[in-house]
Amino acid sequence: MTDLRVSPTTLQVRPITSRIGAEIDGIDLAAPLDDATIADIRQALLQHRVLFFRDQKIGHQEQIAFGRRFGELTYAHPHDAHPPEGYPEIYTVDRQRQVEQYGARGVEQRDASTVSGFHSDVTPAINPPFASILRAEVVPAVGGDTIWTNLVAAYEGLSSPVRDLADTLWAEHTYGATQARNRQAPSFGRSDLLVSHHPVVRVHPETGERALYVNPNFTSHIIGVNRRESEQLLELFFEQLTRPEYTVRFRWEPGSVAFWDNRTTAHQPPRDVADDEPRTLHRVTLIGDVPVGPDGRQSELIAGAPFRSIAPLPFDN
Repeated sequence: MTDLRVSPTTLQVRPITSRIGAEIDGIDLAAPLDDATIADIRQALLQHRVLFFRDQKIGHQEQIAFGRRFGELTYAHPHDAHPPEGYPEIYTVDRQRQVEQYGARGVEQRDASTVSGFHSDVTPAINPPFASILRAEVVPAVGGDTIWTNLVAAYEGLSSPVRDLADTLWAEHTYGATQARNRQAPSFGRSDLLVSHHPVVRVHPETGERALYVNPNFTSHIIGVNRRESEQLLELFFEQLTRPEYTVRFRWEPGSVAFWDNRTTAHQPPRDVADDEPRTLHRVTLIGDVPVGPDGRQSELIAGAPFRSIAPLPFDN
């Protein structure tokens, strides 16, 4: 197991809850950061799962440069054909952009069919992002918080016999998973754009921790069991990972940045923002490894292609 201690003399780390989340003070993400600081941030990420930085005056260029200190970046998003011009790494989270892409009815159908917005980013990919960095530009005066949950704590909170069962299970991850479980047609996008089979329990490649690696948005069914058994198992796992004691809630402000480990967390976007209330955030994701289960078996790609890196632009050099 990796030693998860973070030196108090290098970063000002303020835990928010006992299980997940910490605010990092005294860091300017627009400034050059030395290797030791980057290493300490990464270590804090492993320990606290999600880190929050406030009052950051950065744009697309600085966000991309900061992300590249931790690895290679993915393309913006599999379903986004129009990232900001000159910044193919940036995925902009904005309802108006979704309406322009899918139509108001498509967005309404997607929202209505989502039982829970909890998800880990792009788990239908064979190599889902290992981490995501989200920056707030415009936030509503009321509402708009994001919630993260600790998937390691969720796994460890299961009884021993259920953990033993979960260790042996595999599940399919796909776009349109919620609709598939509800026997509905996909409301937007192509449901088969990305499909992967992942272990229900994922072993973290850096710490060796086990995490409950399913989520309501992208996990359609448990493989190798009948439909009723799959529904009941997923209901149990989904209830477990959304328990309040495993979560942290973050109130966004302009200039806030969240950086989370996508291998051990799931997050829930807000459902309390009025349709006409502006809310604009920008995300980059870092290419991850192929998940591995407790038996050492790697995930399997069923449809689509792995994430590949975006070549750095001149300002990244």
